[in-house]
Amino acid sequence: MMSNRSADILFQLVKSLQKAEKRHFKLYIKRSSSREDLKIIQLFDAIDKAKDYNEPQILKKMPGVEKPQLANLKAHLYKELLASLRLLKSTESIDLQLHEQLDYARILYNRGLYLQSLRILEKAKDLAKSYHQESFLIQVISLEKKIETLHITRSGEGAADRLTLEANEVNEQRSMITALSNLALQLYQWYVKHGHARNEKDEKGVRQFFKENLTVDPQKITGFYQQLYLCQSYCWYAFIRQDFLMYYRYSKKWVDLFKNEPVMISVETGHYIKGMHNLLTANFNLRNFRNFDKYLGRFERFTFSKPANQHDNFRMQAFVYLTSARINQHLMKGTFGEGLKLVPVIEEGLQEFDMYIDRHRVLVINYKMALLYFGNGDYSRSIDHLQIIINGPVDMRIDLQCYARLLHLMAHFEMGNDEIIESLIKSVFRFMSRMENLTVVEQEMFKFLKNNVYESAEKLKPELKKLLTRIKQFEKNRYETRVFSYLDIISWVESKVYGKPMSEVIYDKYLQSRHR
Repeated sequence: MMSNRSADILFQLVKSLQKAEKRHFKLYIKRSSSREDLKIIQLFDAIDKAKDYNEPQILKKMPGVEKPQLANLKAHLYKELLASLRLLKSTESIDLQLHEQLDYARILYNRGLYLQSLRILEKAKDLAKSYHQESFLIQVISLEKKIETLHITRSGEGAADRLTLEANEVNEQRSMITALSNLALQLYQWYVKHGHARNEKDEKGVRQFFKENLTVDPQKITGFYQQLYLCQSYCWYAFIRQDFLMYYRYSKKWVDLFKNEPVMISVETGHYIKGMHNLLTANFNLRNFRNFDKYLGRFERFTFSKPANQHDNFRMQAFVYLTSARINQHLMKGTFGEGLKLVPVIEEGLQEFDMYIDRHRVLVINYKMALLYFGNGDYSRSIDHLQIIINGPVDMRIDLQCYARLLHLMAHFEMGNDEIIESLIKSVFRFMSRMENLTVVEQEMFKFLKNNVYESAEKLKPELKKLLTRIKQFEKNRYETRVFSYLDIISWVESKVYGKPMSEVIYDKYLQSRHR
């Protein structure tokens, strides 16, 4: 999602800085104190104090600087900010620490101090191995080979054989990581674009794609990253096909990788957060209440940890996925009113992270908030959130676009807006048909709404009972589970048949499941 405040990259970078980072930058830049550097501090202060990026206003605050000069100053400031952050954050990132050691080794090599360079490379190599940084190992081994090839280092006769063996091993590992990470990425992109498999054709296509691209034998995979990307690949594969048991199994394996090697949580924090999100989603789809509550508690505790608060990026990811999980908990239990108490905090978070959250995540959060309002009987507020999705571009998550329209139609039906229902039914039906997105349950819903839009409550009840009988049989059907995970249509119909609030119907099911 593009920030509403400004798309200027320098403005975004300055606004992302914390107080300590701003203070460090000022100290860093004042060390040289050249005339040009004093100008970029002026520019920094002008941007820092501005609510939006306004170039004419900035030029007013910098007398003597013309517009052509401003572009150069901005480029200079951007570069210096990154240099300052690199210096400040070097101890927080294993990536930066390793590259710093490699830089030192190169400096020593260039000064002719080969043995000192090799000593640093050996230490860097041990550190990289302990954190599974195979891509970095390639660079270290490459420099070691260069030194051994060009100079007499007295490293011993076995140096060449040892380096050759190490290089071959690392290349083999990297080849597997590349193949598996490519597969995980492609499957994830398929899901973002299309959502779940809608029919046999979709399922067959995904299965064939997975089989053709899983070029690595899973039995031979041992490394951390190979296992991570293998779990991710199986997760997306299972999730697209709505095989929620497989999805649960591999999301748990994904999270357990970090449980077995806790040091990797601070190295791959983003992957850990995503793994916890998938594990929570799997338990939500399976309606495994006990497990869901257990993992939600673990995830909530994690959001207060040092790795989760290391960067804005991780704070944002933790906020998005924790928000999704908390709403899902209320959707599962039917505690819609309690869930709505989260809305002010959610909206505050969306505002705080406006610059970083992608549009896809914002759509998902709005849909979930719309479900809370709908379940609580506040159909007007539900429609407000659905309009954000409906009025946006339809270039991603076609399934989400479809269910937003279906829920929007149901909200108007609940409000008794008969005058627009008929036209809404036609437009929603056309939209979903065009996307080849109609399941049997959805067709039954449309048929019911179309035939009963003008019926009195008395005549409606027998028709609702018939609808419930028709759709209940599809509750466990693979291709129909999608509609139930997005929209609890069965509970909505039951609430009408039994004359109970939807929240009460769902909460009763929750209580029954706990006694099983």
